[in-house]
Amino acid sequence: MSATRKRDLLLLMSLIGGLALLSSTLSKTPVLPLFAHALGATPTEIGWIVMASTVPGILISFPAGALSDYLGKRAVMRAALVIFATAPFLYLLVTDVTQLIAVRFYHGFATAIFGTVATAAIAQRYVADRAAKLSAFSSATIVGRSIAPFLGGALISLASFHMVYVACAISGVLALVLSLWLPGETAPSAAKPQRIAFLASLRAVLANRYILATSGVEAALYLVFGAVEAFLALYAARLGIPAWQIGVILGAQLLSIVLLKPVMGMVSDKAGRERVIIPGLVLAALSVLLLPVWASLFGLIVLMSVFGIGFAAVSSSTSALVADLTRNGAFGASMGVLSTIMDVGQAIGPVLTGWMIGRYGYAAAFVLLALILLLAAGVFAALAWQRRRALA
Repeated sequence: MSATRKRDLLLLMSLIGGLALLSSTLSKTPVLPLFAHALGATPTEIGWIVMASTVPGILISFPAGALSDYLGKRAVMRAALVIFATAPFLYLLVTDVTQLIAVRFYHGFATAIFGTVATAAIAQRYVADRAAKLSAFSSATIVGRSIAPFLGGALISLASFHMVYVACAISGVLALVLSLWLPGETAPSAAKPQRIAFLASLRAVLANRYILATSGVEAALYLVFGAVEAFLALYAARLGIPAWQIGVILGAQLLSIVLLKPVMGMVSDKAGRERVIIPGLVLAALSVLLLPVWASLFGLIVLMSVFGIGFAAVSSSTSALVADLTRNGAFGASMGVLSTIMDVGQAIGPVLTGWMIGRYGYAAAFVLLALILLLAAGVFAALAWQRRRALA
C-alpha cells in the first residue's frame, strides 16, 4: 500500500473511530451513573451496570481478533459498527436497572470488537512508526471521548437523558455509513498469517510472558479508568458540583489524553516502551491518590488532567509493545488477548470500587485504586529489568 493510501486509510479509520467512540462515550459519561441513580440504582448496582458493558470484551475480544485474521478486518469492524448504530435506540426503552444492564451488555460488544480489530489493522500496516500511528488513531477516538462529557453534561442540563441517547444514535449511524468507504483486503491464502488456527494463535500469544505482563498493565490501567469513569461523576455530585461542570472535569481528563497521546507515541517509538509505561503508571496513581485531598472543582479538573497524562503515556505504548512482540503476523489474535485481559480489569474496577465505596467510602476506594497502579508499575518494572538482562 502506498504512503498516500495508508494516510487516507488512517484518516478514514480515525474519523469512523472518533464517531463510534463519541457514540459509545456519550452513552456512559457522565449520563450512565446519573441515569442509573435516577432509576433507583445503588452504588453496588451502578458498579454492575458499568461492568455489564465490559463483559463482552472478555467473551469476544480474542475470537473477534482471531476471526479478523481469517475474514479480514473490514468485515469484522462493520459488524461492530452495526451494534454502535442500533444500541442507542434501546436506551430510550429502558425503565429499570435490569433493562439497563441488558442494553449495556449488548452495547459492549461494539467497543470490544471494533477496538480490537481496528488496532490490529493499524498495527499490521505500520512497523517503524507503529506507536505513533496507533496513538494517532487512538487520539482520534479520544476526540470523540473528549467531546462526549461536555455534550452529554450539556444535554442532561438543557434537555433530558433521552436526548443524550438520541445524540448517541446519530453518531453511531454516521460511523456505520462511513464504513462503506473502507477498502477491501487481499484474500487470505495458505501462506499468509490469516490461516493460523485459533488455538495455535492463542497458545503462541499466551506463551509470551512479556505480552501477558503488558496486558496486565493495560488491565490495571483500565481497572482504574473504568472505576473513575463510573464513580467520579457521583463523587463530584456529592460535593455539590452540577452536571455541566462534572462534564468539564471528565472532559479535561480526556482532553489531556487526546493532546498528549500522539506525543507519547512518538516518544515511545524513540525512547522505548518501558520508559514511557512505568512513569505513566506512577503519575496516574498519584493523581487518583490525591482525589480526596483536592476535592474542589478546580482540584478535580487538575487531577483528572494529570491522570489523563499518565493514561496517555501508558496506553500509547502497551498496544505497540504487544504488536512488537507478535510473531507470525497474528496481530488480531495478539490484540484480542490484550483486549480480553484489559476488559477483565475494566470489568472488575467498577464492581470493586462500588463495594469499597459502599463499605468504606470514597477516600478508601481511591487509595486502593492508586495502590493497584503502583503495584502494576513495580511488577512490570521488575519484568522489564529481567527481559533487558536476558537480551543483553
